Amino acid sequence: MGPTTLFDKSFLQSLSLDESVWFDKFFHPVVCPVFYMEVLSDLKKAGLRRDPEEEVRIIADKFPEMYGTPIPNYQGMVVGELLGNHPVPLTGQIPIIDGRFVRSGHRKGVVFDSSPEAEAFRRWQSREFYALEHHFASAWRTDLEALDLNRGAKVFRFLGISRRNCQSLLDATAIADDFVNQIGRSFKEMELALIFLGVPEEWHWLIWRRWSIHNDPPLSSFSPYAAHVLRVEIFFQISLAANLISPDRSSNRSDIAYLYYLPFCMVFVSWDKLHRRCAPLFLRKDQNFIWGPDMKCALSKLDEHYSLLREKEKEEGLIRFAPYPPTEFKSVVSEAWDRHSPNWREHAKNLQVEPGSNTEVVKELTNLAKSPSLRPDEVDFDSEDADMMRISRLVRKRKGKWWQLPKSLENNANEEN
Repeated sequence: MGPTTLFDKSFLQSLSLDESVWFDKFFHPVVCPVFYMEVLSDLKKAGLRRDPEEEVRIIADKFPEMYGTPIPNYQGMVVGELLGNHPVPLTGQIPIIDGRFVRSGHRKGVVFDSSPEAEAFRRWQSREFYALEHHFASAWRTDLEALDLNRGAKVFRFLGISRRNCQSLLDATAIADDFVNQIGRSFKEMELALIFLGVPEEWHWLIWRRWSIHNDPPLSSFSPYAAHVLRVEIFFQISLAANLISPDRSSNRSDIAYLYYLPFCMVFVSWDKLHRRCAPLFLRKDQNFIWGPDMKCALSKLDEHYSLLREKEKEEGLIRFAPYPPTEFKSVVSEAWDRHSPNWREHAKNLQVEPGSNTEVVKELTNLAKSPSLRPDEVDFDSEDADMMRISRLVRKRKGKWWQLPKSLENNANEEN
């Protein structure tokens, strides 16, 4: 499992099925809600070359099922952090919710069952769509087509933003930073921030009360993730007002929303030109952006490289014959590993996998999954203190031409721990 990697629909759509296998194998894909909804909305998209359900099926077939991890909607995380209920890590760690706390013997652990998103993509691979999903797709498409980005732009133009005083995206970032850094100096400023963040009004009083109890700190220290989202949103509105981003293309609204999820990855890969221009402005120093065509080229070379293996080797499955990227040639894949997992080459050099070496671990994880969930009053530990963690995934033995799991594995044993 490689660097945590946020990706957008345009990138995954560009890959062949076999290339998508290698993206899933050598990265830890972060599946954000925007990606899910963009794929689903294609059910009602006009002008597609294929039948809409077939279009969605093709994309769903490339879904990263081995290591892809869905994350919660940003709004829920913002509200949870503002209320002090759920701190949000901004270090590339993927926030995972809905885990079951269990005990198995003397072990304590957290079990994450297969996510609803993963199960939905599995259904879509067979062109099975619920009526509710068609409804959501229609609503998303209608809302997007009716969206008027010029309305928000006009407000910021009225406040004095123009191409004259904001000549570049870097200028827009600086203005957004100044705005966000001011939040927390007064009640009115905090109120404005909550409105921009879309926080439901019923939560405002509790948030103001908590903020007041903490002596009215700046938003950046009171709620760092909320400050990040607000910074992206204000940047977007300023860029629209200054015509640095087109207000006439409604899809820019969903494209910019990917940036809300940047804190939860080490790498962001996209084929979208707006992302290429804007994402680097919001990345930490320990993150990097990879242009989609460069990643696709690297994955294609990996596919060619491993295609030279004997069929018997391929039947052992990816985990056996490709535990790490090849060290023989340089690519954006190996460069990402060098940056974010600097010791991988030494580990790859000394790797020795003994048959059955993980048998006991697998047995313990299986017992953990079968254990009943603890009642809230029985939970005396959090996920950070757990002895073990088990994440269930629905993984096809074979995807495209590649055996993701050993060919010899029993057909009903298609769940990876």
